[in-house]
Amino acid sequence: MADVFEPAPTGRAKCRGCGLAIAKDTLRFGERVPNAFGEGEATLWFHPRCAAFKRPEPLLTALPAAPAGLGDAADLERVAKTSAEHRRLARIDGAERAPGSQAKCRHCHDKITKGGWRIRLTFFEEGRFSPGGFVHLGCRRDYFECDDMTEAVVHFSPALEDEDRAELERALAAGIATSGGT
Repeated sequence: MADVFEPAPTGRAKCRGCGLAIAKDTLRFGERVPNAFGEGEATLWFHPRCAAFKRPEPLLTALPAAPAGLGDAADLERVAKTSAEHRRLARIDGAERAPGSQAKCRHCHDKITKGGWRIRLTFFEEGRFSPGGFVHLGCRRDYFECDDMTEAVVHFSPALEDEDRAELERALAAGIATSGGT
């Protein structure tokens, strides 16, 4: 069975990309994968924008068959093509301040300073996303092999307060890390 766009019949499903509920009657993207627990297939549900960032290839394949109600199809295609072109962008799971100084950057292997910005990483394996460590804000261009990942970092950081979000966006735009992160 092919991947699908459809309205959510209830508000119970959670997006596999961001972890937030998919509201009833909003359009969602379903990626069909082999069922890990038995025969047949399972469907992984995403907000369309989250799928564009996290699962670009299946979304691009299904996009031509998307319903007319998908108003931002051109933007989804742009995001998905960028994410597919830079394979590590799909690993972005938002940004946060480091609560301690235990974690090491996956790129430079230096410790991430307490209170410094770090980008969370996830890996898609066997039909689910698994935590995959962190990257310093300052190492992001080298790790992701891309100049601008601000859109994805901000999209997957919905819990940030407005002040922190604004500071993060400034740091990403300036190309420097702030508050102790390198």
